[in-house]
Amino acid sequence: MNRYETADFYHKQGYNCAQSVVWAFENDLPFPVEQALNATSGFGFGAGMGEMCGAVVGAVAVLGLMYPVDPADPVGSKKRTMGHGKIVQTQFKEQFRHLRCHDLLQDPSSPSEATPAAVSLGITKHCDLMIVTAVELVEKFLKEQGKI
Repeated sequence: MNRYETADFYHKQGYNCAQSVVWAFENDLPFPVEQALNATSGFGFGAGMGEMCGAVVGAVAVLGLMYPVDPADPVGSKKRTMGHGKIVQTQFKEQFRHLRCHDLLQDPSSPSEATPAAVSLGITKHCDLMIVTAVELVEKFLKEQGKI
């Protein structure tokens, strides 16, 4: 399975959006995926409050895992990872107009269009589109950075 299929599969198994994005990068993580799944278990439906989309949270979590904190420069490494997260969040928002789960679910025009991965998998359901798009954006970013 490719990353998109993996994320879609695990979402259909009952994992939340954040966890499903994390699953997609299982083979790239510096430690067992179960640790990341535990850390992201409370982020479904915008942490249960309709706030930041879980797929976006999962994307930022993967970036944090791929660019860990440098104990010699915690502030600098935090700013670096935040900057990476902002890039992915900005691209996600350009695609879907919102970052908040509640807003994404309430906006009848969101999602505006399916991404190439979603089209190739025949994905049309709302949250599945968010998940696959988040995986696409993180994958693209990490490839550009030479991390995967």
